Amino acid sequence: MIRAGRAGDAPAIAAFWNPLIRDTVVTFSPLERSEDDIIAMIDGRETFLVAEEGGDVLGFATYSQFRGGPGYAFAQEHTIILSPAARGRGVGRALLQALEQAARDKGHHVMIAGISGGNPEGLAFHAALGYAEVARMPELGRKFGQWHDLVFMQKLL
Repeated sequence: MIRAGRAGDAPAIAAFWNPLIRDTVVTFSPLERSEDDIIAMIDGRETFLVAEEGGDVLGFATYSQFRGGPGYAFAQEHTIILSPAARGRGVGRALLQALEQAARDKGHHVMIAGISGGNPEGLAFHAALGYAEVARMPELGRKFGQWHDLVFMQKLL
């Protein structure tokens, strides 16, 4: 089931998001998210969706404006994070498709994905859902003492 996120989802989200922050280059940030950080994100975003099964939160997807200013108001950048239990089961696909529909319904035109070059699964996932690579910024992020590329992929909604 896909539904709107709520504050009570924060502990589950922190439990699967923070290991990705801490242990991988899926995100370049080394700063783990507190439950309060996650609640603020849920409350502050136009759309924040979660996938739930049997009462367990399996993942989330959300977006925010790609860049500041009114000229970018119709371009959104998304974040999608899944728990290990959700991977390979179509949960990410369902979440992203629901997020794209919500963005369309709100009049948005473009969805952007900023993906670590060290995340080949994320690149393949987005390509399978119709996202095209539009930019690769070499050595833009730094984590674990190494430089990492940032790949921008986009989809016209």
